[in-house]
Formats: sequence, structure tokens, C-alpha cells
Amino acid sequence: MFLPLTIAVAVAALALAAWCGYAAVKDEPTKDWHFAGMAVVTVLALAQVVVGLVQLGRGEEADEGTAVFVAYLLAAGFAVPATGLLSLSERSRWGSATVAVGGFVLAVLQVRLHDIWAGSGG
Repeated sequence: MFLPLTIAVAVAALALAAWCGYAAVKDEPTKDWHFAGMAVVTVLALAQVVVGLVQLGRGEEADEGTAVFVAYLLAAGFAVPATGLLSLSERSRWGSATVAVGGFVLAVLQVRLHDIWAGSGG
């Protein structure tokens, strides 16, 4: 995987999680600017999906298996959009909390993707 992109996705996801978590604490639903932040994080995650699939297409392999890698890669691509859609149906603080959890999950998925690609040896 392309490590700088993985780090950028993780940092952006954690920033989104903190931002939406703060909104949840303030008892606010997700607002338009939260969706703009989700769009930025989603674009980064989708760029990572493309990079990962291109690397697989070039014949490179994940150390822990292609199927596991692709499953995590697709989950990373859908984590924030899925929670964003859920937040639209829950127009309260819990919508913001849902997106905060989605951002945190995406950051954790980045760590796992790095581990799957690089293996335990780094």
C-alpha cells in the first residue's frame, strides 16, 4: 500500500471523528459542513481503494491474502458513506455520534489494512 495515503486517510478520519463527536457532545445533528468533511474523507478512502486495486492488478500481493485485503479495502471505502447515510435518518446528536464512530472505524481499518498488506514483519 501507499503509506502516505494510508496515513492521510487515518488522520482525516480521526479528525472527522473528533469533529462529529464534538457536535454530538454539543447535542447537534450532522450539518452541511459535516457532510463536506465526510466527502473529503470519502474521496481519500476511495483513492485508497483505487490504489489498492491497481497494486493488486499489477501482480502485487497482500501478505495475509488477497480476499482479506479486498474485504477490508471495500469496508474502508464504505465506512464513512454508510454512517453518513445513517446520520440523515437520525437528525439528532446520535446522527453525529454515528459519523464519529464511522470515522474512528475507518482509522482502525487503516491500521489493519497496513498490517494485512505489510504482514507482521513490517
